[in-house]
Amino acid sequence: MEKCYMCDRQATSREHVPPKCLFPEGKDMDGENHRSNLITVPSCDLHNTAKSRDDEFLMVSLAGIIGNNSIGYRHKFGKVNKAIRRSANKLLLATFKGKQRFYVVEVGPNKFVDVIWGTPDSERLKVCFEHIVHGLHFHHFGHTFKGRIKLHFAYLWSDNKNATSFRDLIKAKLDVELAGRDKFGENQGVFYYQITDRDQFDLYMFRLCFYGGINVHAAMIPEHADVQKDLAWMLVEGGIKTIFNVGDKKFEFN
Repeated sequence: MEKCYMCDRQATSREHVPPKCLFPEGKDMDGENHRSNLITVPSCDLHNTAKSRDDEFLMVSLAGIIGNNSIGYRHKFGKVNKAIRRSANKLLLATFKGKQRFYVVEVGPNKFVDVIWGTPDSERLKVCFEHIVHGLHFHHFGHTFKGRIKLHFAYLWSDNKNATSFRDLIKAKLDVELAGRDKFGENQGVFYYQITDRDQFDLYMFRLCFYGGINVHAAMIPEHADVQKDLAWMLVEGGIKTIFNVGDKKFEFN
């Protein structure tokens, strides 16, 4: 019998990775079907049916973000808004921590959209994306990942200078390392992923891309990896001005 993609329990079903609800159906997209050949992995009950609310949370969190492609926006104003209305806005408010601010933005002549600005529930997002990365790893390599995953949400804005520099640095490094590499996924307007080569410490990264503009980076640290402390990052953590170079780009910290 198959084992679960996340643990050593026996699999009882198959789980979609990423969740199926992120992929619009033809009936909601004027006949465009984005649910063909979705990735599935074997799952136990704990890691599939028990997290259905997290799947819906992730759908609401991602579909309406400014910068998405037209598929994301159409999904937001179709199925996602229906789900939000059914929950009396509870689904939408659950995506944020603390207070939110509401704006009306003009996107064209006499065309306006409502925009909500707030702090996302990053801990819950972390759980959602960890499940996705574990699933993709199982699908791609054929075995469960054992180790730590460090996530970076490249699409989130921060007013911290170091956080912004780190976001831009990681993006620049991945742009170089993944240039010309395969993009995996049958419905790439909704989702695709890429994987870097392993470095000398057996570390590697996944880049996940949703709706053409939402990037999530996952650093894979296998349990057997002997990770050395990097002097440059020790300087950054110590508050010392440090500059990293990627090609002709410079990224300053502190």
